[in-house]
Amino acid sequence: MVPLRDNNPITITPYVTYALIGANIFVFLYQLTLTPAELEQFFRSAAVVPCQLSATCPIPANQGLPEWMTLFTSQFLHGGFLHIAGNMLFLWIFGNNIEDRLGHVKYLIFYLACGALAALTQWFFSQSSTIPSLGASGAIAGVMGAYILCFPRAQILTLIPLGFFITTVRLPAIFFLGFWFVQQAFYGVADLQARSNIGMESGGVAYWAHAGGFVFGAILGPLLGLFKGSR
Repeated sequence: MVPLRDNNPITITPYVTYALIGANIFVFLYQLTLTPAELEQFFRSAAVVPCQLSATCPIPANQGLPEWMTLFTSQFLHGGFLHIAGNMLFLWIFGNNIEDRLGHVKYLIFYLACGALAALTQWFFSQSSTIPSLGASGAIAGVMGAYILCFPRAQILTLIPLGFFITTVRLPAIFFLGFWFVQQAFYGVADLQARSNIGMESGGVAYWAHAGGFVFGAILGPLLGLFKGSR
């Protein structure tokens, strides 16, 4: 399921959401100018490498940035066109309404905090991993966690592939986002089980970052005034 748009009007121009999308695209365009070796070094320096955050890593730690800063810089890195396209689509659809409720400043704090807490959730479940964790999806999951609380009945126009055919349907946000969260949590548990069975780390999607970001978004949103509409 891919969301296309929601039907909630907004009362302010979502400057922060636009700026975040622009910043992510800018960094991705910079990544495209790097050689494979330079890109790997860039990821090792600016993404969250769990074992480096745990100070148990056989790989030399980055000397340019304190490790805690990668909890924030990693939010602007992406591994490919589909990665950034999917993340920016979700941010564009759900971010403007949450920015409208929280206001520009609180929304930016909320977004970055959700991203950092999502990265820490992923770190908690893979503290010895040498695989860089990157992407805006943890922060965006936080936005989605706040959205499902604030707009549970909002209708999300959704693209659904049916074999060789594609159709669109309108789904309530509570169903679309609830299914997404359950899916991420299930995959996270399955990934833990797979690693314990085969005794090795498997690369791929940071499902625990998604699930953690969603939960923290649902917690932090109300604390920052999600239901007060304060700006």
